[in-house]
Amino acid sequence: MKIGITCYPTYGGSGIVATELGMELAMRGHDVHFITYANPIRLDPGLPRIHYHEVEVTPYPLFLHPPYSLALTSRMAEVAERYSLDLLHVHYAIPHSISALLAKQLMASKRRLPYITTLHGTDITFVGTERSYFPITKFAIEQSDGVTAISQDLRKDTVQVFGIQRPIEVIHNFVNCDLYRPAPERRNKRKTLLHISNFRPVKRVVDCIRILARVREELDAELWMAGDGPDRGAAERTAYELGVENHAVFLGKQDHIERLIPQTHVLLLPSQMESFGLAALEAMACGAVPVATRVGGVPELITDGVDGFLEEPGDTEAQAHRIIELLSSESAYSKMSAAARNTAESRFTTGQIIPKYETYYQTVLDS
Repeated sequence: MKIGITCYPTYGGSGIVATELGMELAMRGHDVHFITYANPIRLDPGLPRIHYHEVEVTPYPLFLHPPYSLALTSRMAEVAERYSLDLLHVHYAIPHSISALLAKQLMASKRRLPYITTLHGTDITFVGTERSYFPITKFAIEQSDGVTAISQDLRKDTVQVFGIQRPIEVIHNFVNCDLYRPAPERRNKRKTLLHISNFRPVKRVVDCIRILARVREELDAELWMAGDGPDRGAAERTAYELGVENHAVFLGKQDHIERLIPQTHVLLLPSQMESFGLAALEAMACGAVPVATRVGGVPELITDGVDGFLEEPGDTEAQAHRIIELLSSESAYSKMSAAARNTAESRFTTGQIIPKYETYYQTVLDS
């Protein structure tokens, strides 16, 4: 197939999933065309059958905000016509679904161009529920030729919030277990906690610092904070106030998470809301045990007490207790680390998930 993919080319989960999906599809023989305003951060440009088409927005004095969605529409239609795309696959409903709908209409007189919308979470639970975006988000979902969601919980929320009647296919996120795997031996012998996010308020990054401070009362541990965003300053201040500033390492944005995770022991995911928890899955594939919150689609990934732990958002004491309990017993840690890896390998590998997308693409093309 010839597939056009549009996503936010940043460090957020939706862009990462879309990019890695495209690369996996290309390795399976499909031609994949990324249509975005910047090169996706995890995109390997050296892969065969991968193409990148930049969306350029022309500034004009009358535009307070340049109309990116219209420029995206034109670029989608142009690429679809020039390269005979079979379908468009857009990630994150707003504005990508509307741009795809308009591109489909632009192409209507020439040939059919179906589009699939994948819902990732905040496009439904945050952006989509805003009064100014609610009607257009609902319309975009209903007009899509196919709709997928990354968890059962997100599908349920979409149906409840928007009253969607059409079928929504659940296709969970995935991980390449050949790339994400445990290190033969951790170079870092010190007990190391890891947090990966875009440091938005919903990620509760300050909780990570509080957890570290509590863990350090019992164990010699440090925390690596990978990523950046609006709450980084608050996290750094809290580390100083709690006296752990020398044990909280802010790494900034990291392009090769697969090299970082295997050197750590525990993945912290204290989020207020997560539709799936991609960082936790990548950690599990590397044998790092996730300590997360019981929210959204996370329980679809982590089985509490088997391959990770689930606690309530904001309960940093309970999360810290789990970490202390886990890291105080080498046998308990080894057992749970192996279980985490087994979950990734047995349920969420690319070999299991990517064919589901291929089948769904064909279903949409045949309908």
